Amino acid sequence: MTRPCLPPLASITPPSFRAPAGACDSHAHVFGPYARHPLADDRSYTPTEHPAEAFIAHLDELGLTRGVLVTASASGTDNSVVIDALRQYPTRLRGIAVPAADTTDAQLDAWHDAGVRGVRINLYQIGGHAVYRNGVGIEVLEALAPRLKARGWHAQIWIHAPDLVELGPRLKALGLPLVIDHMGRMATSRGVADAGFQALCALLAEGVAWTKISGADRLQPAGAPYRDVDPFVAALLAANPEQIVWGSDWPHINYFDPAQMPDDGVLFNLLARWIPDEATRHRVLVANPARLYDFG
Repeated sequence: MTRPCLPPLASITPPSFRAPAGACDSHAHVFGPYARHPLADDRSYTPTEHPAEAFIAHLDELGLTRGVLVTASASGTDNSVVIDALRQYPTRLRGIAVPAADTTDAQLDAWHDAGVRGVRINLYQIGGHAVYRNGVGIEVLEALAPRLKARGWHAQIWIHAPDLVELGPRLKALGLPLVIDHMGRMATSRGVADAGFQALCALLAEGVAWTKISGADRLQPAGAPYRDVDPFVAALLAANPEQIVWGSDWPHINYFDPAQMPDDGVLFNLLARWIPDEATRHRVLVANPARLYDFG
């Protein structure tokens, strides 16, 4: 048994600015209905059901046009809930799948036709210990890399930024665009001078990697207004604003205390503080995700 997660807030803070046409939430998950899309037996958390139509309602509430769905670790390598959502909303959604070691070319082609544009691997550890069960490791990615490259896909890497010091060269050798989740899942207490965070900034500056300025609530667990996250976002934008996208991380899985559940409106409104320049904000919300995720 795993502990059931809380659902996201039923009522959110209204957006403080109007999102530009084509704006994208580049990181979210969907779950269920569980009668059709059951969770993996071996998992670290149990979310409530959040099907595709609930995510579309989330986009509409924030005034967003597009979204990117990532197969969550609780689903293992069963990507069916994401694939079904992509087929249901083909113009609005793209997806990131978690491949099994024996994924075939036919499966990759079917996923591509549905709207998948990358795969996610789980390298997220703290102190040498995996934080979440499930996911696939770097060996699977290395084996699949030539076939992913042939399809124009990227590799989304769930990793603690300090581990980029050691693993960065191995990831670069894949020859794939890299997308680092949640700003490297840095605890703000480590500071922007942390060697791993500086390695992330260097990867962005080289044009080798992208990152998602998402998960402020997980970088600074004390809660809003997330001021301690500001220097990290500023450093990433200074490194390369062409390689940055934004995501909400809806529906905020693995929260159990209602007082800690983030407000999607507050998270979205951070963009007005982080990126006051409208042209740069358009790049992060529209142009960059359109290029990364191949929105027509």
